[in-house]
Amino acid sequence: MNRILDVNLNRANEALRVIEEIARFYLDNKDLSKELKYARHELNKSLSSSYEDLLKSRDTENDIGTDISNPTNKISLINVYQANFKRLQQALRALAEFSSLNNISNNSFEELRYRSYTMEKEMFKELQKKIKTERLQKAKLYLVTDRQKYATHNEFLDKIASALEGGVNIVQLREKTAQANEILELAKKVKELCALYDAIFIINDRVDIARIVKADGVHLGQSDIDIHSARKILGNEIIIGISTHCPEHAKTAEETGADYIGVGPVFETPTKPGRKSVGLEYVEWTSKNVSIPWFAIGGINLDNIKEVINAGAKRIAVVRAIINADSPASIAVEMKNTLSK
Repeated sequence: MNRILDVNLNRANEALRVIEEIARFYLDNKDLSKELKYARHELNKSLSSSYEDLLKSRDTENDIGTDISNPTNKISLINVYQANFKRLQQALRALAEFSSLNNISNNSFEELRYRSYTMEKEMFKELQKKIKTERLQKAKLYLVTDRQKYATHNEFLDKIASALEGGVNIVQLREKTAQANEILELAKKVKELCALYDAIFIINDRVDIARIVKADGVHLGQSDIDIHSARKILGNEIIIGISTHCPEHAKTAEETGADYIGVGPVFETPTKPGRKSVGLEYVEWTSKNVSIPWFAIGGINLDNIKEVINAGAKRIAVVRAIINADSPASIAVEMKNTLSK
């Protein structure tokens, strides 16, 4: 029985240490770090009187489980966080069960297990926010879709897949005239493609569809639902972007909690008929005055991309130059290379 208590005490301690390191060094969250550190010390005190007996019972050399490998591969920080919270909770349950069988009266294991459920929920929200911010900061090339040229969904989806293969970091499904059921069907397929390439998936305008398919985010126009209302529906963890056409729009977007903004149209484009271009002056102003990620958009192609970069843009959003290309992948590669110079 002591061997079971010993191994689960060690297991719980190790899990707590991993979780604490994430809270302290990745999230920089002092309150969470403090609570996790206290939990670790509290856990160690719970069986301190039995420490010598537990140590004597330890038999690592003859443990039949040491060479049983774990089939799961932790491929992200979220995976590591999830695995260690589950390891902690399982170990605490085992400690509670077997300590009572060993005539050790101790309620701290159950209390800590229940506290861990709350900590897990709070920390998940913090992690989602931080990861969301980092993904946006790293994103350089944003594709906004246009399906008009394509007769079938498969042909359209092949173009998106090619663009993702070329290095597109964000895909926004933009469907202005399609019926809701058609958008929903497309959204599920585009989301799957984005997941394959670890790209961010955004829905244009349709907050309802973004929520149904659990998109990474939604993009709003100046006449769409406001950011505050979108947050009420979608939560704080989802990415919300908004189109801006002047400094006042940009200031309002940043003040009301947008995660990123679109800046444009930089050049006149048939995607936005009747809307005058904002020119490179607005791009220059944004580069000096906006702190959240922003993407220059509107008529940008390989012929003028350097002008936009010289005006201060580090990220661009593109429609026709990529989606209508014979090889979206090759255009995406060229644009990413130009942005990286």
